[in-house]
Amino acid sequence: MDWVGDFWIPVIKAVVIVVALLLGGAYATLWERKIGARFQVRYGPNMAGPFGLLQPMADAVKAIFKEEVNPGHVDRLLFVMGPGISYAAILITFAVIPFGPQVEILGQEVSLGMGDISVGLLYLMAVAGLGSYGLVLGGWSSNNKYSLLGALRGAAQMISYELPLALALLAVVVIVGSLNVSTILDFQGDWPMIVLQPVGFLIFLVAIIAETNRSPFDLPETENELVSGFMTEYGGIKFALYFMGEYTAMVVNSTIIATIFLGGWKWPALISDLHPLAGVALFLGKVVFVLFLYVWIRTATPRVRYDKFMRFCWKFMVPLALINLAVTAVVVALV
Repeated sequence: MDWVGDFWIPVIKAVVIVVALLLGGAYATLWERKIGARFQVRYGPNMAGPFGLLQPMADAVKAIFKEEVNPGHVDRLLFVMGPGISYAAILITFAVIPFGPQVEILGQEVSLGMGDISVGLLYLMAVAGLGSYGLVLGGWSSNNKYSLLGALRGAAQMISYELPLALALLAVVVIVGSLNVSTILDFQGDWPMIVLQPVGFLIFLVAIIAETNRSPFDLPETENELVSGFMTEYGGIKFALYFMGEYTAMVVNSTIIATIFLGGWKWPALISDLHPLAGVALFLGKVVFVLFLYVWIRTATPRVRYDKFMRFCWKFMVPLALINLAVTAVVVALV
């Protein structure tokens, strides 16, 4: 067995990716607070460290040292498992995302990404759907009517918006002819997929925001109706896991959008061919751009009413996604 190539390099990559996602989720909170503050003509966090850069660390320390309370009326096992399931599902979603070219490390050719499987898109859909289990279990096990309503809202929301999301990805598969993420990335060597699928990109963007429960679609935890929704009974580190899970999901979803629709690290080739690190920087720049869209949409858009939100999915998003898929299939067949 080649211990370096078959064991240590995958372990090191896994550790580096998990740490990077943890830090990315932590600093996504600062990113949102800083950019949102600028939209509202104020400074945002600026006291913890230079320019407020240590604010996520201060928030983490505060959450860790908060008293852990398990109410007597909850299902203790599921109550503890809920946040962990949600966060684990988010972390393992990143496993099939390539974020750079192959590089040579210790005499070994190392791909910048964890896995490259033939059904990468199916893996993304399957694993992303696991996050809803953590949300539903957390709300149900809390034995609280507000938590249960928030969990039911979250489940209905995720199941509904997975349909247009999957149809948008299916249109990409029809064009490329493969479910492999690397093959989709290679297809975008000349032009990003957003050029061929502008409607699919918009459908996917709206659906992924709804899947992340982000404002204006944060209805499972809307405080003016459900106190804090499925998180009402949570505190301390368990609440922090749910909270951090949302922001880590923002980062992971941004990497998916950057890879599937924006050309990932490969486009434009003029930049990515300069150096392997140039490709990684290009990928990170696109992720930051999508994160900016997240904050921009939240800052500029009011929360929608739940019945209108669900009607929007079934009466507009799903038909539009079906039409986009049909038109794509016809054009590909004719060409």
